[in-house]
Amino acid sequence: MSTAVLALQHINKQFGHGHTAVTALNDANFEVNAGEFVAIIGPSGSGKSTFLTIAAGLQTPTSGQVLLNGQALTKQSEKERLAYRFNEIGFILQSSNLIPFLTVTEQFKLVDKMAHRPFQQSAALELLNELALSDVKNAYPNELSGGERQRVAIARALYNDPSVILADEPTASLDTPRSIDVVQRLAAEAHQHNKAIVMVTHDQRLISHCDVVYRIEDGNMTRDNTATAQ
Repeated sequence: MSTAVLALQHINKQFGHGHTAVTALNDANFEVNAGEFVAIIGPSGSGKSTFLTIAAGLQTPTSGQVLLNGQALTKQSEKERLAYRFNEIGFILQSSNLIPFLTVTEQFKLVDKMAHRPFQQSAALELLNELALSDVKNAYPNELSGGERQRVAIARALYNDPSVILADEPTASLDTPRSIDVVQRLAAEAHQHNKAIVMVTHDQRLISHCDVVYRIEDGNMTRDNTATAQ
């Protein structure tokens, strides 16, 4: 049996104390393996955002542990967690979060600069070609469509070769055809690059493209074995 790339075990997260305490996550258990595209679905305020920030090491749980490749994040220093987030996690946000004054190619160069390494031109061009972005490699974000911007965000997230990609409502600003395109591409990237990709969404239409679906409601997380892709 393969070891999960990312696992959350018996995660509880409370905000506040005493009679004002709010439970955002209640004994949540989750795992994603390499090559899996996993959806986490639930209404606003259900605990999805709390899950993502804990999975990303941006905040610590009240109890429970987060394991990345078998290593417990809760035992790491803040400096170690910062390195973990940069090297092991790729982020795709609701808005593509591209730097507006950098071209598509320069978005990748910025990642290299932060990693103190030369520009990985062949890797960047391969990803741009794979995501049908070669024709816009010298364009600025405001010259791209919403779908193109999100595809650039996917390529940039993959570029640093992370263990896990966390996508937070990546289709929220897109119409239905572009949303389906982005989700299909996320699924393809998970399978082709053997990456663990986790997508948080409230859109039920998108989960048919996922390998595994988890649902969160009122802080309670369950695996939905009836909603996986055919």
